Amino acid sequence: MTEFTDAASFHAFNAAIVDEFRANGGKVGGQFEGGNLLLLHTTGAKSGQPRMSPLAYLPVDGKILIVGSKAGAPTHPDWVHNLRVNPAARIEIGEDEYAVVARELPDDEREATYPLITAVAPVFADYQAKTSRVIPLFELVRA
Repeated sequence: MTEFTDAASFHAFNAAIVDEFRANGGKVGGQFEGGNLLLLHTTGAKSGQPRMSPLAYLPVDGKILIVGSKAGAPTHPDWVHNLRVNPAARIEIGEDEYAVVARELPDDEREATYPLITAVAPVFADYQAKTSRVIPLFELVRA
């Protein structure tokens, strides 16, 4: 996982991923090569402004799941707060774009699902081990 020393380098890294994603029909290389990537469009929880985040997603039992890991940081990624305030969002997967409603998995469902996530993507077990917060899972349901 790439480490960032400041917000500007993080935003530049994400902008490059978005450009590559859109130029290649949703495919990117580097550390994300071969993975499932989507672009999540949310509304800022505080600002009300449009926000976009490139994220890994995991198809589990016919569901599209995203993981609020922030690489095991002590705080949630901003998109988690955005979805909690306004669960209506849009996603881009490959060359498809459509509206979704985000549903945060309740504790019991999250506890049952997280091992399925880590079986496919063990890095998420490492991220959970790095933080004391419970890493949230969201299902993105086509609106």
